[in-house]
Amino acid sequence: MDAIRTIDDHERYARCIQSSKKVRWDIDKDVIRGRSFDTATKFLPDSLSLADEFTTLSANEKRFVSQIQGRTYANIFGLVERFINAKVLELSNDHWLGDQIALEALVRFSDEELKHQALFRLIDAMIGDVLPEGYRFDADANSVARAVLGKSTWAVLAFTLDIELFTQIHYRESIGSDAALSELFKDVFFFHWKEESQHAILDELELKRHDAALTNSMRDVGKAEAKSIEAGFLKAYRWQYIHSGVQHPQFVKVLSSLITEVQEERLRSALATLN
Repeated sequence: MDAIRTIDDHERYARCIQSSKKVRWDIDKDVIRGRSFDTATKFLPDSLSLADEFTTLSANEKRFVSQIQGRTYANIFGLVERFINAKVLELSNDHWLGDQIALEALVRFSDEELKHQALFRLIDAMIGDVLPEGYRFDADANSVARAVLGKSTWAVLAFTLDIELFTQIHYRESIGSDAALSELFKDVFFFHWKEESQHAILDELELKRHDAALTNSMRDVGKAEAKSIEAGFLKAYRWQYIHSGVQHPQFVKVLSSLITEVQEERLRSALATLN
């Protein structure tokens, strides 16, 4: 069974390479094609922007909401692809002196993610040219990447697979089929979808490969560590801002002179729950 699975996985890596070659596209020649964004059209579909829930807005204002959210949608993908690419390059190390087909598939994955980041930077600038000033996207891609990459490889791969899969759903079920959307915006995510389809397969293959070496207790390490760190912060903050003060001799002296023994006992009981 393991041998069969290994052969199947090898073939899936190979098929990803074939698909990557087949759907390969260029930002300017294939996606942009000399076009610009038209603010008379929506960017993000109602099923994603939830524009209909903005019940106090006019149709024009709802369209503007779709444009703001569409710009953020593009920026979010540019953001997450920073840590996805870093993890893909890290994982490729496991194949350097091994399966060269798997290595090529991941190298292509990385190259495409770099192209996607460049595409989304361009889209942000192009939308900025036609929308009013004042939009801000303050999240720093490198800071987010460092935070995410600080988690276990299993967690990062599972998170990445989730992202790659909802990318597919969003395009197939919402963006691609909405005739009211900007054709340029639709094309951006059409071409993105064509390459992300292979990426989702590679995410799954790498997650399963990594998972094969883990036990249930090893998968729980991240959760246990997170709880431990959270408890440590809570204990530190309670000490800094509550206990260190209420234990001060002068505070105890003053407070004891102002309250009854029953009130003092009630206070002690309440503080005990914060230990």
